[in-house]
Amino acid sequence: MKRITVLLAEDHRIVREGFRSLLEHETDIEVVGEAATGREAVQLTQKLRPAVVVMDIAMPLLNGLEATRQICKNFPESKVLILSAHSDAAYVDHVTALGAAGFLLKQTSSANLALAIREIQKGKSYFSHSVSKRAPAGTPNSAGKNASKRNGNSLSSREVEVLQLIAEGKPNKQVAAELGVSFKTVDKHRQHLMSKLNIHDVAGLTRYAIAEGIIENSVRITIH
Repeated sequence: MKRITVLLAEDHRIVREGFRSLLEHETDIEVVGEAATGREAVQLTQKLRPAVVVMDIAMPLLNGLEATRQICKNFPESKVLILSAHSDAAYVDHVTALGAAGFLLKQTSSANLALAIREIQKGKSYFSHSVSKRAPAGTPNSAGKNASKRNGNSLSSREVEVLQLIAEGKPNKQVAAELGVSFKTVDKHRQHLMSKLNIHDVAGLTRYAIAEGIIENSVRITIH
């Protein structure tokens, strides 16, 4: 029997280990990789081509929403199952529009996680019971073609990465180090973002990032 290959994308190691331990009891599911950042999730999806990517929304370097968008666009054979502690309708609608095949609350049981993976691998969608009534009609991939014209789709992938790092309070020098680019390149991205979004300070960029789901509103950012 061919096993369903799964990539776990979650920034907390203890949570990843817990998910892996749960799934190791399923004879038809195999965890083939683990990612601690959104960027790593995209890279490992390209390398491993898992059947299902279990994706947390709040991921460093590249948030789960943007990572989901990139995976669904570039590796459509790998289905994305979102895991989140929040059941906000905006998150459910947004990830579905981006192409995610399912949305599962972290409080779910191991049985539901395995069931969701199996359903998604079959080409179906799966939502936690508490959010299923809010899930948009239609298939996730078809919705993705009309993916929201909010920030995630009006900005390039690199712009989203820069915006997230800025919104998380990282200075230009650290952003440059994280992305492997020059300080001047980051400064140009920063200025272009402000011009493109008509926002002229970091606090405004942070509020925008929260409103657009680039960082979760549970993240506490200190603006100097």
